Amino acid sequence: MMTGPGGSSGQFVSDVGVVGLVGTGVIGKGWAVRALSRGWEVVATDPAPGAAEGLMAFVERAWPAATALGLYPGARPDRVRFVDGIEEVAGRTDLVVESVSEREELKKEVALQIDRALAADVLICSSSSGLLPSRLQAGLRHPERYLVAHPFNPVYILPLVELCGGRLTSPGALAAAKAIYEDLGMHPLVVRNEIEGYLSDRLQEAMWREALWMVSDGVATTDELDQAIIYGPGLRWAGMGTMLTFHLAGGSGGMRHMLEHFGPALELPWTRLKAPPLTERLSESLISGIDEQAAGRSVAELEQLRDGFLISVMRALRPHDLGAGRMVADREAVRLGAAARTWRPGVEVVAPLELYHTQVEPDWVDYNGHMTESAYLTAFGWASDALFRFVGIDEDYRAGGHSFYTVETHIHYRREASVHQELFFTTQVLGVDERRLHIFHAMHDKDGRRLSSTEQMLLHVDTEAGGAVSVLPGPARALAAVEEAHRKLGVPPEVGSRMSLDRGS
Repeated sequence: MMTGPGGSSGQFVSDVGVVGLVGTGVIGKGWAVRALSRGWEVVATDPAPGAAEGLMAFVERAWPAATALGLYPGARPDRVRFVDGIEEVAGRTDLVVESVSEREELKKEVALQIDRALAADVLICSSSSGLLPSRLQAGLRHPERYLVAHPFNPVYILPLVELCGGRLTSPGALAAAKAIYEDLGMHPLVVRNEIEGYLSDRLQEAMWREALWMVSDGVATTDELDQAIIYGPGLRWAGMGTMLTFHLAGGSGGMRHMLEHFGPALELPWTRLKAPPLTERLSESLISGIDEQAAGRSVAELEQLRDGFLISVMRALRPHDLGAGRMVADREAVRLGAAARTWRPGVEVVAPLELYHTQVEPDWVDYNGHMTESAYLTAFGWASDALFRFVGIDEDYRAGGHSFYTVETHIHYRREASVHQELFFTTQVLGVDERRLHIFHAMHDKDGRRLSSTEQMLLHVDTEAGGAVSVLPGPARALAAVEEAHRKLGVPPEVGSRMSLDRGS
């Protein structure tokens, strides 16, 4: 860790209520949204024409994303003051974040101005993405409070911030900065040794340079290179990074076996980058580091963890129709379509229908190991999807601009459901008319015990017009046939029930 003058740790403001922003480009704007969503006030300055208007417009655009991530008490998008210069910022803030252009001389000049105007116990944090803080803090009256806090775009969503001090940065300043950024809902990673580019950008830069060579040599297109990340290692990196990923590549032998097996490949001219010699010292450093990361977990345990989060990440991408999420949707369509039974005129309809079988997924359970309320809705939603497919409402039907939308749901919970538990669903059509569908699903375990049930009312809509319309003829005939067959079942006792406390007479 860097040490300040005389090794003194110093005392610095770490309880922030107002953050001062010097520079409101892409990164400065991102800091503004991050701070505002924390419930802090923002005081900003930037000499560029239209900077104030640009900042406010950006906050408005990004606020829905910040809201989705979660707002702290007091968070409001209008708690921004745009002032004329650095002196005004310095007089009103508990922390200064500098985000001017990545030019060393400019950053040094701005740091001198901030340092002259700012109280000695307030930190100055530069958003530099690669410059050495020792060079940037040279000449300051209080260099001990200066450090780099390198974020990642979009700053208001991505939690990583790399903290890098210079030769004159006080350990107390780094400790205060770590506390501040943790309070800001971020993951502060302290760069223990001052180095250009810090940690993350050096890794990204290595990949970027290799990508440039492959495009330059005609080996691959930009889209092919992005696909090489999006559908493979990028998904793994979201939860485990490079080192743990390679640890698992070694199988039961972990990192040690991986180095023994794949280490010779480092001598091959696969990339334009030259790898360091794989010495015994380097190998042991990698192995001991992985042992610490694994924290006693076996390769098999880590594989299970990896498999679970990979599925969660892929499913999270599904609603956005991106990368592996699009493939999850395609897989669902093919899988459910292949397994679906469809109604045919003249064929007896089973009462009730049994169309959907599944098991409790890992991301359906909470910290108690049981299905969450939202997971029950998810599972019943798939049961409804199976009914739709049975009557002819599939991807082609929806692509034509028609679908059923749920307008009311009642759920009854009887028994808990645990991860990997096998489930099957029965479905009863209670009623149907030109535009409405009234259904009842029951969830059972493999032994037939009822775990839960739901009653739903759905409305058939024209998705383009956004209004209710009649069900198209094919599905209408199928639903009518199912309803007729299900009349003999009678109405389940849960249907139409309501909650109340029986107070007696």
